[in-house]
Amino acid sequence: MPLALLALAISAFAIGTTEFVPTGLLPEIAADFHVDIPAAGLLVSGYALGVFVGAPLLSAAAAPLRRKPVLLGLLGLFVIGNVGSALAPDYALMMVSRVVASLCHGAFFGVASVVAADLVDAGLVAPQRRAAAIATMFTGITLANVVGVPLGTLLGQAFGWRSTFWVVAALGVLGAIGVLALVPDRPADPAANLRAELSAFRRPQVWLALGMTALGFGGVF
Repeated sequence: MPLALLALAISAFAIGTTEFVPTGLLPEIAADFHVDIPAAGLLVSGYALGVFVGAPLLSAAAAPLRRKPVLLGLLGLFVIGNVGSALAPDYALMMVSRVVASLCHGAFFGVASVVAADLVDAGLVAPQRRAAAIATMFTGITLANVVGVPLGTLLGQAFGWRSTFWVVAALGVLGAIGVLALVPDRPADPAANLRAELSAFRRPQVWLALGMTALGFGGVF
C-alpha cells in the first residue's frame, strides 16, 4: 500500500471517529453543559446537518482547484472544529464547533476518492488496482466506526470527554502531515468548474444514487 493511501486512510479514520464518538459520551457531555441527554444528542445531528450542507457546496467549489491544497485546507477546518469542541465553554459553542468540523466531511471524501484514483496516474498504484486504492482510503472510516468510536468512548469516560476531541484533532494533524509529505500534488482538472459540478444534479441517475444511499444508511441507523 502506498504511504499516500495510508495518509488518506488516517485522515478518514479521524473524520469518521469524530462524527459518532459523542454518542458514547452523551451523559458526560450533557452533565458538563447542564443540558439533558437528548439535547447533547443533537451534537450528532448538528454534525450531520453540516455534512449535508457542506458536502455539495465545498465539493463543487473545490473542483477547479489543485486537490492537495484542498485536502490540506479541509483537514485544517477539521482540526479547528475539533479543537473548538475540546475547548468549548458552553453548549452553543460546542454546537458551532461541531458544525465547523463537519463542513469538511463530505468534501474530503469526494476529493480524497479522486486523489486515491489519481495515484494510478502518478505511478504509485497499478491501473488494475484503482478501485482497490479508493476502497483502501475508505477503510479509514470503516475502522472509525468499529474501532475509533469505542476507543474514543473509553478514552473520554476515563479521562474526560474533552480528551477524545484532543486526540481526534491530533489525528487530523497527523493526517495533514501525511498528506503534505506523501500525496502527489497533481494538477487540477482544467474542465472542472462550479457550474459543471452543479449540473450533475440534472441527471436522474445522480438522484437515484443519492436515494439508494439515503435509504441504505437510513436502514443502518
